[in-house]
Amino acid sequence: MRPVFVLHEHQQPRHHLDLRLEEDGVLRSWAVPKGLPTDPRHDRLAVEVPDHDLDHAAYTDEDKAIADHGWWELVDRTERRFVFVLHGEAGSRRYALIRTSRAGGRDWLLHLTREQP
Repeated sequence: MRPVFVLHEHQQPRHHLDLRLEEDGVLRSWAVPKGLPTDPRHDRLAVEVPDHDLDHAAYTDEDKAIADHGWWELVDRTERRFVFVLHGEAGSRRYALIRTSRAGGRDWLLHLTREQP
């Protein structure tokens, strides 16, 4: 079975997106304040937040909607970055999450790769 992803759009405390990737029985999560990058020349901050239960993939409420969902595949992973493809309702896009600090840091850069599926 393919691992799921969900992109939650939050309205509170201020507008942002949460990227959630299923891995090891949980949804690993990053808050992306300015949304997913649309140009490979402009990375976006992605702040790692606590994991969520898998049932959160379908969760919505008055402040949280599902902006996109589907499955994801791992392309490459090292200690400091991983490259993956999101296969969602809007199509497939390849991204990289790049850790900006050593162990314990929560900040990553979310990068839209030049090479796309």
